[in-house]
Amino acid sequence: MGSFSEKQEALVKESWELIKHNIPELSLRFFTLILEIAPAAKNMFSFLKDTDEIPHNNPKLKAHAVKVFKMTCESAIQLHEKGEVVVGETTLKWLGSVHLQKGVIDPHFEVVKEALLRTVQEGTGDKWSEEMNGAWAEAYDHLATAIKNEMKS
Repeated sequence: MGSFSEKQEALVKESWELIKHNIPELSLRFFTLILEIAPAAKNMFSFLKDTDEIPHNNPKLKAHAVKVFKMTCESAIQLHEKGEVVVGETTLKWLGSVHLQKGVIDPHFEVVKEALLRTVQEGTGDKWSEEMNGAWAEAYDHLATAIKNEMKS
């Protein structure tokens, strides 16, 4: 993973501005995509476990999706400014332990990445580009690596 340019950071920030106003709908889309790609992942989310459909008004679902979007966006900013993703130690420890406890493995991170990229693409419409895709993908990869490293420690 190379250096993250000012343009990549700008692409992530610009697309976040476009999608953040539509988070309730995009949160549902994000989790719908996760379950389309990997139906078994349903049991990893407490708010999806005991239901046959994605709950439309579930605040935990929306909060989880917002965290993924925002942390990826923040990762882009940090990558450009510091050359690495810096997540607060307590947050990172918590993320590592929760992901470990839920049995998250590498392929799960790829499922979330695919769902994230497709959701952002749908949310940005004709503003989407391969360059924007690459910027979000790289920011997410760095964030996922930080979480995975914490899971191993």
